[in-house]
Amino acid sequence: MPSKREKSATTRPAEDALPSRSSTRPKDFISTLPTREGWSTPLIQYKKYWHMPHILKETLRVQGTFRPRADDTILVTQPKCGTTWLKALAFAITNRARLSFADADHPLLTRHPQHLVQFIEMPDPHILGHAHVDTLPSPRLLATHLPLFSLLPREMSSGDRCRIVYLCRDPKDALVSRWHFERKVDGGHHMELEEALAMFCEGVSEYGPFWDHCLEYWKESLARPDKVVFLKYEEIVADPVRAVRKLAGFLGAPFSEEEESSGVPQAVVRLCSFETLTGLPVNQAGGVDHGHFYMPNSAFFRKGVDLDAS
Repeated sequence: MPSKREKSATTRPAEDALPSRSSTRPKDFISTLPTREGWSTPLIQYKKYWHMPHILKETLRVQGTFRPRADDTILVTQPKCGTTWLKALAFAITNRARLSFADADHPLLTRHPQHLVQFIEMPDPHILGHAHVDTLPSPRLLATHLPLFSLLPREMSSGDRCRIVYLCRDPKDALVSRWHFERKVDGGHHMELEEALAMFCEGVSEYGPFWDHCLEYWKESLARPDKVVFLKYEEIVADPVRAVRKLAGFLGAPFSEEEESSGVPQAVVRLCSFETLTGLPVNQAGGVDHGHFYMPNSAFFRKGVDLDAS
């Protein structure tokens, strides 16, 4: 018999056995899928990955509505793997021609990075939801936590559709950071770190299994290096200027000789540094509203270093 914690999927993959989602309401479809206790809320398994119920509902909607453009850039991370940092770096790099780093009104000094780069599967409930993504002018800078082949629209992994930047982090550090984050989201849930670790090692965490997620993008970066780049959080920490140069080159916006001589790569690093971002008033007050949960801006910053260096 299935345990209390899990509706077993051993007898059938529910998503394959069900009728087409076009004839099934998302809520009804989701109710048939395997579920088990999560870190702070139940998790539902769909196409081998685990999701919070409200995120899975939005993901199913994205699969049917989101259309990538050839000049899109999609930033991809698993939760707590440097998402906010990557958003800030990519925004600063791609907008540097029109936004001066010396300007006190630079968006990264007045708005949280999470507000500047929208998640595909987590629409802002105050600005048209998913429809807002379609209204953004090209080239769009977007983000997602979703695995590539399993859940994103098929066009994302074919032809000349968009650039993808994937950022991976040491799973130990990602686990601990995520556990602290979940405690803040849930107001202090009671799952012990040891239990969360056991589930994580089983592959049970939001958007997990962790390594399956990484491997989808790593393999694609080998097959299409001009369209998918695989970055490591620890390498950015070790040499952020070098990482910024690599990212700018991949995004089709390499630094000119004049920019190099005037220290623009270093300026990008300073603007997006943990010290700069955490010290800004805008990142110490207010929050990010994803409709189903509200997160204080300050919660997106913790230590900004790997555990071995802290």
